[in-house]
Amino acid sequence: MADEPLVLGIETSCDETGVGIVRGTTLLADAVASSVDTHARFGGVVPEIASRAHLESMVPTIERALKTAGISARDLDGIAVTAGPGLAGALLVGVSAAKAYAYALGKPLYGVNHLASHICVDQLEHGPLPEPTMALLVSGGHSSLLLAPDITSDVRPLGATIDDAAGEAFDKIARVLDLGFPGGPVIDRLAREGDLKAIAFPRGLSGSRDPAYDFSFSGLKTSVARWIEAKRAAGEEVPVRDVAASFQEAVVDVLTRKAVRACKDEGVDHLMIGGGVAANSRLRALAEERCQKAGIRLRVPRPGLCTDNGAMVAALGAEMVARNRPHSDLDLSADSSLPVTETHVPGAHSHDHVHEVSKDNLYS
Repeated sequence: MADEPLVLGIETSCDETGVGIVRGTTLLADAVASSVDTHARFGGVVPEIASRAHLESMVPTIERALKTAGISARDLDGIAVTAGPGLAGALLVGVSAAKAYAYALGKPLYGVNHLASHICVDQLEHGPLPEPTMALLVSGGHSSLLLAPDITSDVRPLGATIDDAAGEAFDKIARVLDLGFPGGPVIDRLAREGDLKAIAFPRGLSGSRDPAYDFSFSGLKTSVARWIEAKRAAGEEVPVRDVAASFQEAVVDVLTRKAVRACKDEGVDHLMIGGGVAANSRLRALAEERCQKAGIRLRVPRPGLCTDNGAMVAALGAEMVARNRPHSDLDLSADSSLPVTETHVPGAHSHDHVHEVSKDNLYS
């Protein structure tokens, strides 16, 4: 156990300041400071507010994680941080903090990919990832099917959303129904009391000539909104629970159907689902049902590890250390559109000692 890498991970891609500490594949601490309540009155995440919240929460959240893990910062073998994708200003706060800690402690820095981290976090619950891993990532900003032969160096995109992400569609429909923000949890809760077959909402990109693994939820969102508007215009009561259930079913039906198809086509006998929408109870249930029927083993982390958190970043960082991947330089920059194919940002100079880097780079 003591020989396994001890890594602290920092996640600030959106509205949650996450700090996790992992030893190998064992989670020691997962501290989160969320600003979601502040954003709720605006109906969505405000980037400037998110960045300011990260600044205020960063040091206390790191200190809380270290205390929970029962370690000193000097015990760490490395510092990992989300370098992208995400909100530019929010990412910069996390990257700057990670650079400062890495420099002050003389520890290697690993700038890692947010999406790859969502896959790697499953190791903390279900053990080492199979190789290759088929992953369905669904969140407010991403809906992607990914094949990962090596989570530290080789992640291949098979399909992605061409418009709205699944989580974004949940938020928008919740807004139309006056359910508040974020929309995913409340729609999931109401849908349990509704009829998922009450309304036949469309399934995007499900035709025989459509891209096999791409997703589209914009048309579904528009269809649901127009259905609700028509009911209100006619002076009829909107059956909120049935709308929630039918809309949710349209989303998870497409997600699970395409994910299972990708597993069959690629000859992969397991499926990992991650991202914030992976906490959705109906998605988990339908995925389990379809995977069992297809002979596919399903891996889904517990809900707390599906949403953005520092544990997932630490998990990928620990894997980078264990596989001796090159660390990042201290002139690491945040990249809001970092492609998933870049699982981490290796340094250009491969410094043996991080203190050889100029202090000027700390603020670059």
